[in-house]
Order: sequence, then structure tokens, then C-alpha cells
Amino acid sequence: MREDIIAMSTQEVKRLKIMPKVLDRQLTQAKAGEVLGISERQVRRLVKRIREQGAKGLVHRNRGRPSPHKMPKERENVIGLVVEENYHDFGPTLASEKLWERHGIKVGREKLRQIMISKGIWRVRRKKREVHQWRERKHYYGEMIQMDGSHHDWLEGRGPEMVLMGYVDDATGRAYGRFYDYEGLYPAMDSFERYIRHYGLPVSVYLDKHSTYKTMRQPDLDELLRGETAATQYERACRELGVEVIHAHSPQAKGRIERAFGTLQDRLIKEMRLASISTKEEANEFLERYLPIYNKRFGKEPLREADLHRSLPRGVRLRDIFCIQGKRTITNGYIVKWRGRMFLIENPTIVQRRRKVEIREHFDGAITIKFKGRYLKHKEIKDQKPVIEQEVKKEAAEPVKKKSKYIPPADHPWRRHNPSLHHNCYLERI
Repeated sequence: MREDIIAMSTQEVKRLKIMPKVLDRQLTQAKAGEVLGISERQVRRLVKRIREQGAKGLVHRNRGRPSPHKMPKERENVIGLVVEENYHDFGPTLASEKLWERHGIKVGREKLRQIMISKGIWRVRRKKREVHQWRERKHYYGEMIQMDGSHHDWLEGRGPEMVLMGYVDDATGRAYGRFYDYEGLYPAMDSFERYIRHYGLPVSVYLDKHSTYKTMRQPDLDELLRGETAATQYERACRELGVEVIHAHSPQAKGRIERAFGTLQDRLIKEMRLASISTKEEANEFLERYLPIYNKRFGKEPLREADLHRSLPRGVRLRDIFCIQGKRTITNGYIVKWRGRMFLIENPTIVQRRRKVEIREHFDGAITIKFKGRYLKHKEIKDQKPVIEQEVKKEAAEPVKKKSKYIPPADHPWRRHNPSLHHNCYLERI
């Protein structure tokens, strides 16, 4: 760059146009300060610099000097080496947190991002995002929770494949979850029961159209008579608890829990890796300790202070609700058939034949049968032992003897006293 050329910023060029007018007394120092957005005292400083140095006096004095806050190159190399050895697949934000927690190295997120980019550890990820209609958060804590299951390799091959059944409050973003082997009726009911015992009953639950949560069958006769639509066991349980079920038409509609899963798939996986978690039981124990940290870091305050979670009504047993329920008819032999099993009613004086009873199968394997609010004693009838296969084959191998037709002799009493045969005997004698 030539010595007679002075590099200036836009602000400095603006000052260069105003300050000569102050020197020529065309503009007062107070007015110049008002136009430039600086104090009158600073205007006097600039006037002094221009008189001593000319236009160079308007250039910031630190230009061209190294920043006193600039990190030494040796320290950048040390940080880059630590990140490359321990956190090569971490994002800048999480990596900066772990550097401070585990190594005592304090570095800003943006500075660490620059170091990781320079070392080739981090690449800028740009992707075109499809824009969806924005929905305002609910105003109250507990007004609506979003629920879903996240299928992911949470243990990175160190243990079994698991599904995270997650819950996110719509107003605050606070999360709750538990790991299971699959996404189905038992994980959905068990996780929701644990949520209720921990926080209370929410007003509504927002979920997708998984077959566990929504059915496509037509309502049966009993449902039509009650004016109800066909419901899954999960919907039936929510209906009994007074929790409204809302089905999302797309994954983007429940974007808050989808984004929470994205954060957990990034952070939680790495946290469990650092903690050497390798089983489902260890993962659930770790999750109980980690979620309060997550909620403190990413949770928000609701727009309204009231908590709409309700306590469980007196007399309601969650065990009797979160189970598989159905109705069956008692046969003439006081037998109730349920999912390929048969149960004999032991106190038939309480209920009559051909009456419908309510049967419940609990997830611990227990079976309860009720009639008009009363429990019926019962016992399971085991099927008879099947015939031994060898005996069946032996009987099948023996030839079946054809039974011969018996013809009575001529002197048989039946022939002698049967009037219808006299004519035949007479013809034979002739």
C-alpha cells in the first residue's frame, strides 16, 4: 500500500467530511458531536489530532497493532491437540464446555470454532432448511406435552439398540425420557405413568400417528352405543385420565421434540461415551442425572406462571389404567376366554352366564376380571396334554379292517318267524 493512501472506515470518512467544517468555524463542536454521535469532548480531541497529524489523526490508533486479547499460537495448538484427541466429533459449543469441565481450559465457543476449522476438525455445515408455519408456544407449563420415540444407536455399538421415549413440555421445553428396547404399548404406558408420578397429569399430549397411539379400525357396537370413536389402548388410558390426545399430521408439526431429540442425539450420546455407559440400566440411571442439567441449560420460562399439571384423583390406580383392557362374555360353563387363554370363574354366584365382564391384563402378567366394579375369583384352565405323536403314527399305520356284513342262516329264528321271508323260502324250494 502506498504511503500517501490512508485506509479509513465508513465512520472515519464521515468524520473527515465534518471535522474541516469545525476547523473553519462553519460548525460548532456541539453540533458536530450531535451529527457524529460522539461527545463534545471527543470532538475537541479530534480537532487537536487533525491540527497535529492531519487526516491521519482520524484513524483509530490501534489499527495495524496486534490485539492484546489475541490467543498465543502455542495455546491454540494445545487446544487443537486436546480437541482432536478427545472431542474430534464434538461441536464447538459442547467441546468448549467439556474443555472447561474436564481440562480446566476456558475458551469461547466462537474462538474454538475458528481453531477447529483451522485444524480441519470442524466443517461449516450449510443446508437449505424447509420453512414451515410457525406455531406459538403454549402459555402454561403442563398445558401440552409433546411425546415421541427416538430410534437411534444411543450406545454407539457398546450395548443393545434402544429407543428413547421422550416428553417435552411445549411451554418450557423441559424434557423427560426413558430408554426402552422398542417403541410400543408397554414403553408408551410405562413412560407416561412415570411422567405422571413425577410431574402430574398434563392437560393434553401431542403425538404422531404411530399404530400404538392411533387406530384405523371402525368403532365396535359398544363404542357406537357410548358415542365414542375407535381408540387404541393408549388413547383409552388417556381418556380415562382426562388427558386430551392430539395427533400431529407431520413430524414438523411437533418440531420442539424433534429438535430436542437432535440435541440429545448429539450431546447425550457423547456424555454417555465419556461416562462409559454400555447397558440400558446404566443409561436410564445416567439419564435421570443428566436431564436436570439439560433442562437448566435449554429450558425456558413459561409466559404464564401457573402450572396446569393436575394431581392424580383420589382412588385412581394407574396400574388399573395402564394395562390391556377388554370385554368378554361368560360361557355357560362359567369360562372366560382371553387372547388364547381360558379362565374359570370360581364364584359363579356373583355373576350369571352370558354376561359381559371386564378383563385386564397387567404388564407384570397378572389377570383381573371385574363385573360391575367387583373382582371375580378365577383360575386359569390349562389345555390337556396332546396325544404322543408316535402313538398317532402307529395307529395311522395299521390297516383299517372292513367290517363284514352278517347274513343269518336259513334256520335262524328270525328267518323262521319273519313272514316277509316265507315267500322267498318257498321259491328256493321250488
